[in-house]
Amino acid sequence: MAGRWAWSRLAVQNYSHQRAGLRSAHRSVLLKFSWGGGARRTFQTSSQAQSGGPGPKLTPLDVSAILRQNEFTLAGTESDPNVKGGQVNVHATLSGAIKAYDMNTLNSNSPTEDAHTEALQVFGKKAGALFGIFDGHGGAACGQVVAKRLFNYVAAILLSPDELLQHLEARKSGDTEHEHYHVVNPFHEVFELVADLQRFYESSYIRYLEELAQEAEINSEDYLNRSMEDRLKQAFRSLDDAMSEEAIQCRNKVSKEGHEIRMKTLSVALSGAVATLAHIQDADLHVASCGDVTAVLGSLSENETWVAKKLTVEHNADNPDEVARIASEHPGEPIRDIMRGDRLLGILAPVRAMGDFKFKWPSETIEACLAGMGLEHQGPPQHYKSPPYLTCEPDVIHHRLTPKDKFLVIGSDGLWDMMTPMQVIRLVGEHMSGKVTLSPLQFTQPTLSLGEIKEVLVHRQAAMKLKPMDSNAATHLIRNALGGSAYGVDHDRLVQMLTLPKDMVRMFRDDITVTVIFFDTEYLRHC
Repeated sequence: MAGRWAWSRLAVQNYSHQRAGLRSAHRSVLLKFSWGGGARRTFQTSSQAQSGGPGPKLTPLDVSAILRQNEFTLAGTESDPNVKGGQVNVHATLSGAIKAYDMNTLNSNSPTEDAHTEALQVFGKKAGALFGIFDGHGGAACGQVVAKRLFNYVAAILLSPDELLQHLEARKSGDTEHEHYHVVNPFHEVFELVADLQRFYESSYIRYLEELAQEAEINSEDYLNRSMEDRLKQAFRSLDDAMSEEAIQCRNKVSKEGHEIRMKTLSVALSGAVATLAHIQDADLHVASCGDVTAVLGSLSENETWVAKKLTVEHNADNPDEVARIASEHPGEPIRDIMRGDRLLGILAPVRAMGDFKFKWPSETIEACLAGMGLEHQGPPQHYKSPPYLTCEPDVIHHRLTPKDKFLVIGSDGLWDMMTPMQVIRLVGEHMSGKVTLSPLQFTQPTLSLGEIKEVLVHRQAAMKLKPMDSNAATHLIRNALGGSAYGVDHDRLVQMLTLPKDMVRMFRDDITVTVIFFDTEYLRHC
């Protein structure tokens, strides 16, 4: 989430010193995997360009290389052989209602404040697939950490009491090869936590499992019968509570190693992230969302036209229900003091988010955690009287998939700043129709009549009119978001958006991360 959307101009100025003090910690929270594949041509993109002078002139091939740099596709058991970064898990496969998925990300911030995860649950009777996008603000740390940890918290709370105990025993043993050690299996890992944080977070996760086991032991029937909504909400809250406790615990660490851990946990605590997570099991789709990462379902109507159904709402000042909720939680405080300039306490645009404990902790805790870090001047915000002002609790919606439901698009707000949900759904729908022309025509049946051959060729000719430049639907969306015009994609506009100077780019576009999940129509016919 770029500064233009997340923070007011004055707040950015006041907050800049704090971010500078935490910058090295933000960089060291995660170890990025290096890009693979030998020598590659490099390009000066927005995050690299300096202000002043004309931007570089990129050819269409150059533009495509930039847009496709981070794309990833998984269809069934086949991953994109051209994927350029991270680690592909060849043992994680799609099945059930999910036919394939495409994802891509393009940064505006450097480093990007968007993060994403896609994974398969590998243990438990309620196993399904998980897809999430996490849009950070105030730094990348919180979004990256939530992306690495939230799926485990969700998968664990979906286990039965017996499965939970098996998983807890395996985690306590430390044996990563134990059959019950892992509950999720990521399809495509693009970063890894540094070792000291892995150990620290593992302790928190084991405590979480112990708390769940205790809940299940007290009343196993109630535990088993809990709704999916309750489980997802508790998973979000539990991870948020863990991140809070980790930062508070580290405030008294004085050794060199302890100081580094303290700085890292504090960087996570003072930054934040909005999040949307989709869980798909058979024909049941659950979407949990806090903030403004949007999920939209693409379906065909009875007359075969595209329909866009939003499955999330934005939690910000434009949502009157959210403003009313905040006012009711802080009686006696003028709402004009809490929501100033359409921002929470005049600073934060989303009113639900993970992290951001500067809007949740008591004033005394904020001051204690900042003490000795050179950040004492960054105390509680103005009019900070009755925290918490911010919640991480998501809204959860359930949708029963039908054969008319063709795909789900999850995108950070960088996409929706440029396009409406209906535009996005139409583009993906057209991409589905035109994508077949990127491969040679093949007749799957050995004997076809002339009439049947003619019908195939007529459909092929119609699809040629929709032939996309990109095989990846997420890349197709990003290309159109940045370069789209009334007459198609404008190359000059696209080049301009990709080569904006780094001190200007956030004024024109945000980080964009998109995941498109395609559903298996034949599977859904039999659900």
